[in-house]
This record gives sequence, structure tokens and C-alpha cells, in this order.
Amino acid sequence: MRKMRTLREYLIERLGDKERAIGYLQAILDDYYICGGAAVVKDALETVVKAQGGVSKVAKQIDMDPQLLSKVLSKEDTPLIDALGIVLKALGCQLSIKPLETENPNLEADPLQTAHVAAEPTASQ
Repeated sequence: MRKMRTLREYLIERLGDKERAIGYLQAILDDYYICGGAAVVKDALETVVKAQGGVSKVAKQIDMDPQLLSKVLSKEDTPLIDALGIVLKALGCQLSIKPLETENPNLEADPLQTAHVAAEPTASQ
């Protein structure tokens, strides 16, 4: 008999694959632009970090203190994505998720290149 598990447990299992994780984050970001809800984006990031090996592993890959990464992921005041989303929308832009163009999958490229700004907002805006 198959064991029941939560949606988060299922996602953590499936999102260990970087391509799936990128697709999932893009879908979450697209949904954010339609419905809002920065908490969903934050939860998705937490889930992907867990799926990619946890806070310690991801922090090491991006050369960040694990405690700082945990703090960023658990921040409860106005999320940066809300502020950034408002400004970008006013400029006619939005964020999108795409894989880094690097041979090393350990995120050794410039961390500021992990997302790009699309010049044209989607029709859903």
C-alpha cells in the first residue's frame, strides 16, 4: 500500500531536479503576477531550497551564511518581491526565472544573474 504524504513532501521529492525546480518557480512567479500572494512565493522558495539539499547546502553553493539564508527565507514583514513587483509593474516589467548559463550547476556564476527582467509584461497583468 502506498504511503500518504503531504503536497510539500511530494514537491520536495520532485524538485530535487533543477529543471523541475526552475519550472516550478516560474509557475509560482507567474501565479504571483496574476493573483498576488507573496507568501506563496516565499513558501515555494523554502520548498525548493529544501529539495535542493537544504539551507546549509544551498547557502554553501551561493557563498552565504546559512543563518542569513534562513533569516531571509523566514522574514515575515513586507517581502521584497512585493516591493520589487510594484516597481517593476510600474515600469512595464516583470521578473522571470531561467537557468543560469554556466557549465557548473553549483551556482558559481554571478548570483545577480539568477533572474532576469522581462521587458514586456504578460497579458495577465
